[in-house]
Amino acid sequence: MSAPRAIVLLSGGLDSATCLAIARAEGFDAYALSVAYGQRHAAELIASKKVASVLGAVEHRVAHVDLGQFGGSALTDASIAVPIDGVQEDIIPVTYVPARNTVMLSLALGWAEVLGANDIFVGVNAVDYSGYPDCRPEYIAAFEAMGNLATRAGVEGHRLRIHAPLLRLSKAEIVQRGTALGVDYAMTVTCYQADDEGRACGECDACRLRRAGFETAGLADPTRYARG
Repeated sequence: MSAPRAIVLLSGGLDSATCLAIARAEGFDAYALSVAYGQRHAAELIASKKVASVLGAVEHRVAHVDLGQFGGSALTDASIAVPIDGVQEDIIPVTYVPARNTVMLSLALGWAEVLGANDIFVGVNAVDYSGYPDCRPEYIAAFEAMGNLATRAGVEGHRLRIHAPLLRLSKAEIVQRGTALGVDYAMTVTCYQADDEGRACGECDACRLRRAGFETAGLADPTRYARG
């Protein structure tokens, strides 16, 4: 019998690469989907192509949806500074992109139905960035319920499952899991303001969390930094 198919949302960063490795380890034929949504750190899309290839995705596609035309986030609007002062409790950071995960999951849902795939993997995490409303367990459960109501596949009894295997893991635990699965994190881009070559700034919240994850896990940080 052929392996079941799954759509894996792949940004090109540390979390999504780990998610792809997990999907493959669980026996899925993975179809990687990246989204060019107008992000300032477009180097992650270049990284996603390599990650998809190295980790054995059956196919990799890039969907284009310009959320940047609306702005409202430091990741899509160059006039809003990317924060470098660390994560603040109980405050949704300006790096939150309105509707991003909903748009991405909807695109994944559409491709999944065309492919006959009942599974979607997404690398959301509720531990390090609990301030993101679309990274909460309640949101994932709600989208799964909606997906089963909104599709022909769901109505015909082909139940959709949203997998968020990193949801309750710390960054160190994510790094450890991916390393055990053979993920080479040197090929990933996490930085919110990475340069065109994919080198990290080392200052933004994403860089801080990534570096701390490797340190806590007791593993060498393979990140390429623009300075130092």
